[in-house]
Amino acid sequence: MIGWLRRRVIAPLLSLLTHGVSPQRLALCVSIGVVVGNIPILGVSTAICALIALTCRLNLPAIQLVQALMAPTQLLLIIPFVRFGEWIFHAPRQPLSIEAALAVVAKGVGEAVVVLWDSIVHAGVAWLLVAPFAIFILYRILVPVFRHAAERIDRRAAPLA
Repeated sequence: MIGWLRRRVIAPLLSLLTHGVSPQRLALCVSIGVVVGNIPILGVSTAICALIALTCRLNLPAIQLVQALMAPTQLLLIIPFVRFGEWIFHAPRQPLSIEAALAVVAKGVGEAVVVLWDSIVHAGVAWLLVAPFAIFILYRILVPVFRHAAERIDRRAAPLA
């Protein structure tokens, strides 16, 4: 698993540092990819990441790679975002479970949206409140990490004198 992660995720991201992507831009791509990849509304993260990447001239493959990796955590965070949204709106707690939500989605997207509309709105608003802070914190953590990685790559690539 670690070998796969290095080969398929870490190495492609770090290789961007050798192709002119700055540590700051890469940190922004990864931060946005992580946060948007965890949006509690299924089926919209790919389009949102593409729109952000194209609008802000960020590296599209990097942001899409990271957001796609967030699928497991996206599912895990739906209920906490719904609960946070219910708390924000002082709404009564809806009986929710991942199994029940997936059963509703299996009946069709249209029916799922109708049945889960309040929960979708609650979760979406909660995510909108958390997202800017999460992006900022991740960015602040990742810039030094990618800056250090870029320095190590530069040292390895420098010819011996």
